[in-house]
Amino acid sequence: MRRLIAVSALAASALLLAGCAPAPAPAATTDAAAPGYCARMVTNSGGLEDRSFNQSSWQGLQEAATAYSIDTQAIVSVSANDLAPNVTAAVATGCAFVLTVGYELADATLAEATANADTHFAIVDETVDAPNVKPIIFDTAQASLLAGYLAAGVSKTGIVATFGGGNQPPVTLFMDGFADGVALYNQKHATNVTVLGWDKATQDGLFTGDFEDVNKGKAYTQGLIGQGADVIMPVAGQVGEGAAAAAVEAPGVAIIWVDNDGYDSLPAEFKPVLLTSVLKNTQKAVVAIVGDDVAGTFSSAPYVGTLANGGVDIASFHDLASRVPADLAAEIDGLRAAIIDGSLTVTSPSTPG
Repeated sequence: MRRLIAVSALAASALLLAGCAPAPAPAATTDAAAPGYCARMVTNSGGLEDRSFNQSSWQGLQEAATAYSIDTQAIVSVSANDLAPNVTAAVATGCAFVLTVGYELADATLAEATANADTHFAIVDETVDAPNVKPIIFDTAQASLLAGYLAAGVSKTGIVATFGGGNQPPVTLFMDGFADGVALYNQKHATNVTVLGWDKATQDGLFTGDFEDVNKGKAYTQGLIGQGADVIMPVAGQVGEGAAAAAVEAPGVAIIWVDNDGYDSLPAEFKPVLLTSVLKNTQKAVVAIVGDDVAGTFSSAPYVGTLANGGVDIASFHDLASRVPADLAAEIDGLRAAIIDGSLTVTSPSTPG
């Protein structure tokens, strides 16, 4: 299974909202409401405002709540000992649908799904094989290739970097795509931009060992900047805020965020250093899956977010748009189209099946 960091669980944080609607786009339709239908979400240790997949998943459930007029609540995990009890508590509410977030909840999700065949589950960023569990996973290597190509194209030093929170598939998938994007840029432009922090061939690189220690993120990034890196992609949850803080103090250094658009989710002081973000459209997936469940068409077939279905992409260049030449932006658009039409294939040992 995909192992990142053991820490998470309980704390009854709740936010009862009403709502739910058919399809990814939340079109408020009370006609589609299912009387008595409710959904519960269990987070990992990052909390609801982790600027990562807990936050995106909860936003999706809130959108589903508004669209479908259903009762939703989040149970926020704060310690590893609370993970399984939180999933048990979510099931005990009697709600038809339980959403769990992250690999740490995989075992508990499988156990409760096995014991409660009539309850439908979905799990974000992990695969659980059970007839009543729908995995929500993303081929982030596709979008990360675009980000790596961009990084190589805007770098002034010819050195870019990435680092992760842990050497696990959901993390290294980003890093593989990033490295491939740099390699493709070098191939097309006869350049020799170097990637620090990750070696795709050996599947090894630079990892902080956790996803919450902002100070580690700053220290690691300062080290990479000291080696000449001027575009850095942290794949480490909240640790990445430390990377952004280091970039703010280093003129000319830019950060690529992951999971959601850091320009919108991070503190305002980091906006000037955000080149782009590698996006997972978790919200859209959650809304669609809840909509299917309300409609009685739930399926355990994995949802795999790709460039083709809008599940992944890169964000706008925002304040750093002036650093991206028009021809480079056009090349990136061309690469996106090539991946979508299948003429360019992005591969990784961690590619979701």
